[in-house]
Amino acid sequence: MAKKTTRKKEPLVDPRLMEILCCPECKGDLVLKDLRGKDKKIDGTLTCKKCKEVYPIEDGIPIMLPKELR
Repeated sequence: MAKKTTRKKEPLVDPRLMEILCCPECKGDLVLKDLRGKDKKIDGTLTCKKCKEVYPIEDGIPIMLPKELR
C-alpha cells in the first residue's frame, strides 16, 4: 500500500524575516495572518500589535507602506 505524503505548506513569509520586521509607523511587533486558499485578493496580512495597522501581503511580499501611499 502506498504511503500518503503530506506536503507542508510553504510559509507565507520567511520566519527569519518575521524576526526582524516591525511596524514602520510605531515599530511594534507584527502578527501574521495567512489567507491563502480563502479566495481573497491578498495572500495574508501583517497586523501591528501596538497601533493595529494592517499591512497586506501580495504575492508573498509584505506591502509595508503607510495607507496613504498604498
